[in-house]
Amino acid sequence: MEKQQNKFGNWLKTSLTARMLMIGILIIVLLIPLSFIVELINERATRQESVVNEISEKWGNEVLLYGPILKIPYKTYSEKIITGANSRENRTEKIESINYAYFFPEKLDMKAAINPEEKKRGIYKTSVYKSEIAINGNFEKPDFSTIDVKDEDVLWDKSIVLIKTSNLKGINNQVEILLENESFPFLPKYEETYKELNTKITLNNLETSAIGKEAIQLLTTSNFSIKLNVSGSKQISVIPIGKETNLNISSNWKTANFVGNFLPLNTDKITENGFNAKWKVLHINRPFQQEYYTALPNLNEFAFGVNFMIPVDEYQKSERSAKYGFLVISLTFLIFFLIQSISKINIHPFQYLMIGLALTMFYTLLISISEHSNFLKAYLIAGSSVIVLITLYSKSILQTYKFPLFIGISLTALYTFIFVIIQLENYALLVGSLGLFIILSIIMYASRKIDWN
Repeated sequence: MEKQQNKFGNWLKTSLTARMLMIGILIIVLLIPLSFIVELINERATRQESVVNEISEKWGNEVLLYGPILKIPYKTYSEKIITGANSRENRTEKIESINYAYFFPEKLDMKAAINPEEKKRGIYKTSVYKSEIAINGNFEKPDFSTIDVKDEDVLWDKSIVLIKTSNLKGINNQVEILLENESFPFLPKYEETYKELNTKITLNNLETSAIGKEAIQLLTTSNFSIKLNVSGSKQISVIPIGKETNLNISSNWKTANFVGNFLPLNTDKITENGFNAKWKVLHINRPFQQEYYTALPNLNEFAFGVNFMIPVDEYQKSERSAKYGFLVISLTFLIFFLIQSISKINIHPFQYLMIGLALTMFYTLLISISEHSNFLKAYLIAGSSVIVLITLYSKSILQTYKFPLFIGISLTALYTFIFVIIQLENYALLVGSLGLFIILSIIMYASRKIDWN
C-alpha cells in the first residue's frame, strides 16, 4: 500500500500528464474570480448609467420636438336605424361626432444655439445643455376635400396649434406663437388617448387656446415664429414634419455626433471650436404625408439631431479585456509549464495559483484606475504592475534571470496584443486570428524537444 502511495506521489511530481491536469484544474478554478470581476465591471457600468440618468432627470431630459401642428376639429355624421316597439316602425337617427384633422407646416425653419457643459457627481460625469431655439414657417390652407367634409362642418373657431416635446421640465420661457401682431401662448395639456409605441421617449402636449379662422388665414399667408429656451441633456432632435424642413444647430461641443435618419449637409464641419450643422429634409425624403385625420401618428423613429453625451467606453473596453482573461491565464501557465518541462525546475501548484491570482488582479486594477483616468493610462499601470509582480515572483521560483526575463517579455507582448485587439473594430478578428496563429507556432516550436514519454 505504501509503495503504491509513493508511486502515485512520484507520478504526480514527475509526470507531464499530471502537471497538465493540475494546470487545467487551476485554470478552471480561476475562472470563478474572473467571472466575479466581469460582474463587477457590469455593476459599475450600471451605476454610471444610473447616475447619468439621475443628473439628466433633475436638469432636463433629452429634447425631442414634434411640431408645430395645426389641429382643427370637424363634424362627421353617421346613421343609426332604430326599431319601434311593434318591430314594424323603423326610423333613422342621424348621429353627429367630432373628429380632429392634423396639418403639418408647408415650410419649417428651425435654428438652435446650444451650449453644453459637463456635470459631475462623484467620479461620474455627463453632458447637459441650455438651448435657444427659434422656429419659423407657414402652413398651407387646410383642405378637407380629400375626406369629403363640407366647410360648414369644419369648426374653424375651435382650431388650435400644438407642439409635442419630450421635456416640459426644461422649458425656461413662456412659449407662444407669434402671427404678425397677434400672439397665442402655449399651455401644457395631458392627452390620455395618445400612446407612444415602441419608443422609450414619451411626448407631452403644449397647446394654444382656440386661435380662430382669421389666425388660420394668417398662418397660411404669413410666417409664424416661436421661441423656445430649453435645458436638456444627452441629445436634441426634431421630427421633419415640414414639407420642407430646415434645421441649423450650432454649438461649441467638440465630441458631438449626428443621430437619426438624416445626416447634415456638412458632416465634416466639427472642429476644435465646435460645429454649425445644417439639414434640409423634403417631404419626398420621408415616408409620411402632410395631414392626418382622427389621430396623430408616432413619428419618433424619423427624428434626427445631435448627441452631446460624453463617450464613456472604459467599462466596455474593460469588459472586452476581461473576456480574454481565460486566454491570458492559459498562455501564462503554458509558458511556465514549458519552462518547467525544459529546465526540470519544480513549480508547486500553490505557486501556479499565486501567479493566476496575480493575473486576475490586473482586471480589478484596470477598472478601478480607469474610473479616475483614461483607459490607456489605466491599462499601462495595471499591466506594468502585474508584469513586474509576476516577473519578480518567478525569479524566486526559477532562481535564474534568463527565464523570468523571458516571462516578463512574453507577458508584455501578450498584454500589448490584447490592447491592440480591444482598440480595433473592423480588423479585430483578423488581427486576433493572426496573433493566435503566431503564438501557436511559437509554442509548437518551443515544445518540439520535450520528451512527452
